[in-house]
Amino acid sequence: MYKAPEQFLDADAATGRVMAHARLLMKLTNRFDAVAPTALRQSAHVANYKSGRIIIHADNGAVAAKLRQMNRRLCDELSCVGVECNEIEVKVQPRQIPVRSMSSTSKPISDKAAGLLRSTVEMLPKGPLRSALDNLLQRAARAE
Repeated sequence: MYKAPEQFLDADAATGRVMAHARLLMKLTNRFDAVAPTALRQSAHVANYKSGRIIIHADNGAVAAKLRQMNRRLCDELSCVGVECNEIEVKVQPRQIPVRSMSSTSKPISDKAAGLLRSTVEMLPKGPLRSALDNLLQRAARAE
């Protein structure tokens, strides 16, 4: 018989408390999404709940300032889900966006392009442009 991971986590006392806190945060998140204005809802999220204080992370200072102005109204609205809310603490905490690392790929130049660059280098007087093009020709990968 299949048992969901929640059943295993609820069975233990220590993980049961964590699961109960996670459910509470989900309930607060759903309520915050229902009552917050659309622009703020997309740029902020409920981060934690401690002793009657709801902690909200905002993506930038402008959103944080607006949420602080709405503090009392949000407190009243979030209390409707049966959670004591005495205070809302808003912190600026931009969301972490995973950065994809792109490996560099060598882009070879054709023999025709290399020949044109070589003839151009030979016609140029000595100087930074000639040395840069000469350096490019020496380091460039060749197309086969």
